Amino acid sequence: MSKERDGTHAQRPAASEAPAADAAVPAGETATVDASEAATPSDAAGDGAALEGSPPADARSETAAEPVEHDIAELLAKARERDEYLALAQRTQADFENFRKRKSREVADAEGRGVARLAKELLPALDSLDLALGHMPEEAAKGVKLVQDELAAALARTGIEGFSPQGERFDPNEHEAMSQRPVEGTKPGTVAEVFQRGYRLNGTVLRPARVVVAE
Repeated sequence: MSKERDGTHAQRPAASEAPAADAAVPAGETATVDASEAATPSDAAGDGAALEGSPPADARSETAAEPVEHDIAELLAKARERDEYLALAQRTQADFENFRKRKSREVADAEGRGVARLAKELLPALDSLDLALGHMPEEAAKGVKLVQDELAAALARTGIEGFSPQGERFDPNEHEAMSQRPVEGTKPGTVAEVFQRGYRLNGTVLRPARVVVAE
C-alpha cells in the first residue's frame, strides 16, 4: 500500500514544476502582441548601429556653426575692403576738386595780370585823348570823343573802368594828391580838380586818380 501511494504520488506532477502554458484564447479572438515585446534582437541591433554611426549632438552643432562664422568673417572683410575703397575715392575726389579750384584761380590770376599789363600800356593813349579833348573845339572833338568811347567800352568788357572823383572826399586808397590849395566854395579835403583819370580792374584800383585837394 505504501508503494502504491508512493508510485501514485510520483506520477503526479507538482504544480510548481509544471511548464507554463499559454493562456487559452477564446474562439473568434486573435492574440495581440505588444510591439515593444515583439521587437526582434535584429531590430534592436539596427537601432544601436544607427545611433552609433551618427555624430554626437554637440559635434553636429559645432559643425553647423563653422560655415556661419566663416560667412560672417568674409562679410566683415568685404565691408572693410569697401570702406577702404570708399575712403580712397573720397580722398581722390577731394584732391581733384582742390586741384581744379587751384588751377582756376591760377588761370584767373594769369588773365588778370595779362589784362592789367595791357591796360597799363593803353592808359597813356587814353590820357592823351583826354588832354586832346580838353583843348579841341567841340565840333572837331566829336570824332576823337567817339574813338575814346569805343576804347573805354572795350576796356569795360575786360573789367577795366575809369573814374574821375571830382567833388568827392579825398581817399588815399584811390586818389593821389598832386597838390593842395584853397578853393572857394569847396570843402577842405575834397577833390577840387582831376589832373588824370583813375582806373579800376574788377573793382581793384589799377591806377589812382591824380587830383588837387582843397585845403
